[in-house]
Amino acid sequence: MREKYIDTLAKLYDYATTVYSKNQYTQWYDTKEGGYTFHSFKGKCDSLSKKLTQYGIGAGDKVAILSQSMPNWSVAFFSTVPFGRIAIPILPDSSPNEITNILEHSESKVIFVSQKLASKITQECRDKMTLVIDIDTFEVIQADDQKFTCDGRTSIPTPDDIATIIYTSGTTGSAKGVVLSHRNLASNVITCYHACKRTEKDRWLSVLPMAHTLEMTLSMLYPMYCGATVYYLPKPPVASLLMKALKIVKPTTMLTVPLIIEKVYKGSVLPTIKKSRTLTWMNEHMNTLMCRIIGMKLKATFGGHISFYGIGGAKLDSEVESFLLKAKFPYAIGYGLTETSPLLGYSMNNWRTVGSFGYPVYNVKLRLDNVNPETGEGEIVAKGPNVMLGYYKDPVRTKSVFTEDGWFRTSDIAVQDEKGRFFIKGRNNNMILGPSGENIYPEEIENVINNVEGVSESIVVERDGKLVALVQPDENYIQWDKESEDKLYEKLDAWKAKLLKVTNKNVSKASQVSSIEVMKEPFEKTATQKIRRFKYKKSAPTLEEEQKEKK
Repeated sequence: MREKYIDTLAKLYDYATTVYSKNQYTQWYDTKEGGYTFHSFKGKCDSLSKKLTQYGIGAGDKVAILSQSMPNWSVAFFSTVPFGRIAIPILPDSSPNEITNILEHSESKVIFVSQKLASKITQECRDKMTLVIDIDTFEVIQADDQKFTCDGRTSIPTPDDIATIIYTSGTTGSAKGVVLSHRNLASNVITCYHACKRTEKDRWLSVLPMAHTLEMTLSMLYPMYCGATVYYLPKPPVASLLMKALKIVKPTTMLTVPLIIEKVYKGSVLPTIKKSRTLTWMNEHMNTLMCRIIGMKLKATFGGHISFYGIGGAKLDSEVESFLLKAKFPYAIGYGLTETSPLLGYSMNNWRTVGSFGYPVYNVKLRLDNVNPETGEGEIVAKGPNVMLGYYKDPVRTKSVFTEDGWFRTSDIAVQDEKGRFFIKGRNNNMILGPSGENIYPEEIENVINNVEGVSESIVVERDGKLVALVQPDENYIQWDKESEDKLYEKLDAWKAKLLKVTNKNVSKASQVSSIEVMKEPFEKTATQKIRRFKYKKSAPTLEEEQKEKK
């Protein structure tokens, strides 16, 4: 009955706050202060909705949210969406210019903003707002009292009404407002339940930005659907804080991006093996058993109760996934896009296979279009109730991402094995055409580079018809300020030569890298920690050049 009833976020809100009224819905990881039971959550949301109504903010009006993740984020969202208003979530790491563009393009009339991020909003933007509300306290910072008319008429949203517009620049640099309906989000919540059933007893630890669909759907809306509790961190999840929170919360459920578990593997698992003669021997002669032993310790590190560790937003490194699989760590791979609310495919439990996101999720269809008969590669296209309505104010772009028969083009190139499992090769937008017409997927080359000692991250770009690898070393791997210049560059040149040799030995002839550039600053990334590739297609100062300029 629950599944058939909930086809809007308004119905999800009513259902959860009625059935689970006594349950704790949100709280900080170390205190109940500032958190909400489902009952108190409803009271706060309804009260804020009345405040918006008093200032003429009614159905169809846009309400922006600019804040780091916190219990009050979901309050701001649900004081808006169940009443016919449209939420405009903004990623907390957005620049002031990006925020201005989003607020103007969306025509937002209200903004909930945290004290930490308030300085990013220009005075010009503030002056255009009917209300500016401090999300930490819900106090009104600024108000246009001339609009205090009490005529903000709300409405009961239908499944096809707009619930939210999420702005994303992805990795291509072209910002777009993804229009998601109530049906889109509600259907994906039900999809989550079919993929992995959670109950009132489950505990979420939230570590990703709530303004991203991965966290919004799977760690805000889905816990509401099953009456579970979500715990929040007051600061970004640096290792020390995360370890403390894991020990206190003992979560059963987490959603993360690959970078987090990859850092755990490179920063903790590999050094542990190298420091132990026994583990080093076992790694060579009894690898599976060794992985199982470390996996038990890893699970204990995550609080000992983790039963679902969802990884999405980007492709997981194959070496890391191979370890997790042998370690019997309860990870699951999720595949999707903002445009699909987000979940399209998943792999978990016994059908996990290294490099594959598995099969389509419940109520979603996937197929490969324009398949190359020689390679089996084709573009993944999708159809389901979770596919967006379109891009806001952009009919041309909207039309371009749908096939003639109405399937959504993901731009992801993949192959399927004999069991029907999908393996992504790379992004169509990232694909490089080789000199003889070969399709080169930089992600495959990067996967090789990233497993070389000393490499933190890398991207491969095309410059003047040649492939160039931009590599960021692990922290403290290259001691720039502690060694003599001659010794420094001798070590650097040797490392770059090693990178080239290992990479080109393990990739096809068409994918040979011509040169390596070592980067000093971390790559600029999206909310899901994917590198913004468009930023690096042109030559930038290398680490060596920056070092020489300083001298």
